[in-house]
Amino acid sequence: MEDYKTSSIQNILRIVLGLLMILAGIGHLTFLRVPFQAQVPNWVPLNKDLVVVLSGIVEITLGAAMVFLSSKKAMVGLVLAAFYVAVFPGNISQYITHTSAFGLDTDTKRFIRLFFQPLLIVWALWSTGAWHYLVVKFKSRQSN
Repeated sequence: MEDYKTSSIQNILRIVLGLLMILAGIGHLTFLRVPFQAQVPNWVPLNKDLVVVLSGIVEITLGAAMVFLSSKKAMVGLVLAAFYVAVFPGNISQYITHTSAFGLDTDTKRFIRLFFQPLLIVWALWSTGAWHYLVVKFKSRQSN
């Protein structure tokens, strides 16, 4: 997969997102461990604490990749977007089960939060050039 040239603002926002992912991952492993457990759906067949720890490790890894693997940024953006899709059921579960965590103590707040996950997906794809990569791939398939 080739990388696409990204603007200075895209690069800055890629690094900001990477740093936020690292911070979230550290939170998973330390001071936010219990609140993150509230987002693990009951149907997940693993211990909630284990899921939080493993997702924290993944977040730190993806965050570091966003910051330091600029030569592979489009691939990292695709993987991060896929990660956001994979953890979205936890946000839905938190809403459906009326579970309070992170100050999301009403159904309205939990519902509004659901709309932030797609924004994170777009952020990951746009800031890394992965969005452009997907558009080019789609257009090339349409022309064949």
